[in-house]
Amino acid sequence: MKLAFYAFMLLGANLALAQFSTPAEGEYVISDGAWGTLQVQPRGKFSIQTTGANAHVCELDGVIVDSKSKIGKSACQVSFKPEGQDVRVSTNGADACRDLCGMRAWFEGLYRKPEPLCLRKSIQASKKTFKKNYVAKDYAAALAVISPIATQCKPFLHWVESAWVLNDLALTQFKLGDRAACLKTLQDLAPDAAKSDKDIVESYPPSDSDAYLPAVQATRTNLRLCTKK
Repeated sequence: MKLAFYAFMLLGANLALAQFSTPAEGEYVISDGAWGTLQVQPRGKFSIQTTGANAHVCELDGVIVDSKSKIGKSACQVSFKPEGQDVRVSTNGADACRDLCGMRAWFEGLYRKPEPLCLRKSIQASKKTFKKNYVAKDYAAALAVISPIATQCKPFLHWVESAWVLNDLALTQFKLGDRAACLKTLQDLAPDAAKSDKDIVESYPPSDSDAYLPAVQATRTNLRLCTKK
């Protein structure tokens, strides 16, 4: 009887360890310097895609076993450490891990678990709904959709995407006659909007400035709209 009990306890401990060492299935997002996603699928399958400066990227996939994954036949080993509902991704420091990335990209760091609203598929669906409402001039409905994406989901957005979402929110607030809210929404983008196009181009790597400059130009326009009496 005692033997059966100890066997049961050992099985439970092993199951608990397996659950701890493999992140829960789903989507995780890194946004500290780099931006990208970790997708964990059934049986420990995973994929990571990140984007660093100048559109340099990292791409890797594999299977997590005992909180680790050896990438293909290379010397690169990736570790996955749960931190609450989030996952800390690190490597063994092998040069082969750097070979998975462009020069200005990396994938190590804390991947955060988004709330359902901030999953990529949810954000894209919300953007479509926002556009439909905005085009129909139902600005109140448009505001209700875009506001939580701009605020609650900001930590999970790529920084250029966040700039566009903030401009969508600000312009909607302007359409509703709330100029003060419009200016407050754009306050973090205002310093770059005050710079010249040349300054923006010189301040960011080429691919980043190409992507970001149109958002800066939109910010300038919306700041003027919301400042006019």
